[in-house]
Amino acid sequence: MSIQIEHLTDRRPNVSADELLAAFRPSERFGEVSFDTYRPDPQQPSQAEAVRKLRAFADTVGRAGSGGGFFSKLFGGGSRPAGVRTGIYLDGGFGVGKTHLLASLWHAVPGPKAFGTFVEYTNLVGALTFRKAVDALSTYQLVCIDEFELDDPGDTVLMSRLMRELADAGVRIAATSNTLPGSLGDGRFAAQDFQREIQVLADQFEVVRIDGEDFRHRGLPQSPAPLSGDELERAVEERFAGRVVAADAFAELIDHLSGVHPSRYRKLIEGIDAVVWQDVRTIEQQAVALRFVVLADRLYDKNVPIIASGKPFDEVFTAEMMAGGYQKKYYRAVSRLTALAREGILGDVSTV
Repeated sequence: MSIQIEHLTDRRPNVSADELLAAFRPSERFGEVSFDTYRPDPQQPSQAEAVRKLRAFADTVGRAGSGGGFFSKLFGGGSRPAGVRTGIYLDGGFGVGKTHLLASLWHAVPGPKAFGTFVEYTNLVGALTFRKAVDALSTYQLVCIDEFELDDPGDTVLMSRLMRELADAGVRIAATSNTLPGSLGDGRFAAQDFQREIQVLADQFEVVRIDGEDFRHRGLPQSPAPLSGDELERAVEERFAGRVVAADAFAELIDHLSGVHPSRYRKLIEGIDAVVWQDVRTIEQQAVALRFVVLADRLYDKNVPIIASGKPFDEVFTAEMMAGGYQKKYYRAVSRLTALAREGILGDVSTV
């Protein structure tokens, strides 16, 4: 069977507001998960406790009086019963099952509801405007924010305002991160200048700690070595006969991403079964690297295998980037790209 070759660099997707909002749901990886399919580690009692607390939280979503006032008047006075937490925040290391649990919560509660990463919400605001995003999300019962991370002052102010307005409309909010709410922004910018916004976020969540070892680092093999040109062609023919493969020169793809809004990256890879990148290079510019991180996340969401030549993925970002303020984004991207490369080259399907 012949392979259908396409090029992401030829695609310039248009996405309507309704299409953007419809995409705010768990990815295929977590499309059918539930609290029952989560397997707590008996050696980590916090995992079973997290399931119990999320089940209890799910039972309150949609009840009369359960929402509203989440950030009500917090910047201008007003009152709220002491100790009340109307949001829930899962804190833990990479790969301990936070996204599985957040998606399980999403599946367990009535709609309308939204599930997306922190970056997807900021991209939604960029695509729709702040007011239109608030108007749309304010009609939801639940907003789930995965991989919550504040990397710059603009995002800090944006997300605190967005969440305040949503909660004032009665929307319940659940989030995951590997950074405690009060520590968001640490090491990335002058966090002390934004303590008001950061503290607003911290005060609203019941923090649920999930302990455990990082699944993605449990004896996984090293990233497979990049292939030569001839090996690349043979691997594609052997692995993806009869499927749709997007083949691009890496440098051209990176340039192309600058002209496509990140909110459209999901549509950019729609219908693609695998990607092939020729001559992967180290990305030198931070803005370019951050766009590539978003693409890596969308590929991982859809479990799209990668076959590549050039540099290995642990060299796709500079050493300065890997040690800088966005290092968590870059480490996550390298982990996910490596998993997709193992699948593309070795047929090793990641379960995380």
